[in-house]
Order: sequence, then structure tokens, then C-alpha cells
Amino acid sequence: QVQLVESGGDSVQAGGSLRLSCAASGGTYSSKCMGWFRQAPGKEREGVALRSVGTGRTYYADSVKGRFTISQDNNMVYLQMNNLRPEDTAMYYCASTSAGIGCYWNPTDFRYWGQGTQVTVSS
Repeated sequence: QVQLVESGGDSVQAGGSLRLSCAASGGTYSSKCMGWFRQAPGKEREGVALRSVGTGRTYYADSVKGRFTISQDNNMVYLQMNNLRPEDTAMYYCASTSAGIGCYWNPTDFRYWGQGTQVTVSS
């Protein structure tokens, strides 16, 4: 059973930076894609950044391109967030796909989810 535990969320001012971490355990070797999603109150969960485990290729939502970077070091997945904006305020979730599922933006493709970490950006 894959387990994902996020950390690093905090309250920051606009223009600030945060690095979110996700510790993965329990058989993540079969996951094809690791991703970060976020969900703000009253809004649907949206994909922020994806990383193909096999190729290392990364994908970003248009709203975060040039500001966010996803990376992986063994069983740790990171999301470096720079130049944060108030609209980045949300609960951020780490997620991984099960074996055979590649990197796509559909949250239903991701079988395993962490509990989330809150990011709040004030203007």
C-alpha cells in the first residue's frame, strides 16, 4: 500500500517562496507518475505539476509555469514554489498513479493521495 505524506505548507506573503515535500513509501516503484494537485475552497481539484517517473519529463499548469518546479529524489517528491500569488492559496496534495498509468491531468488517474498541506498566500 502506497503512502504519501506532505509537508511544508505555510502562510506567506505574495512574492514569497515555499517548498513542499512529499515522502512516498510502500511500493511506489511501480508508479508511473507523481503529481501535485491543489484545491481551493469551493473549487475543483486541479493539477499543478506532474513528473513522469520513468523519463523525468515534467508538466505544469499554465498558471504556475515559470514559478513552480517539481522534482524527485528517490522517494521524496518536491514542489518548489516561487513568486507566490494570493490565487495560489489552496490545500496542496501529492499523488501517484498505480502501475501502468502515465502522466495525465485527470485526478481520477491517481490512485494514491496524501492528506494535504495548506498553502496560504496573503497580498
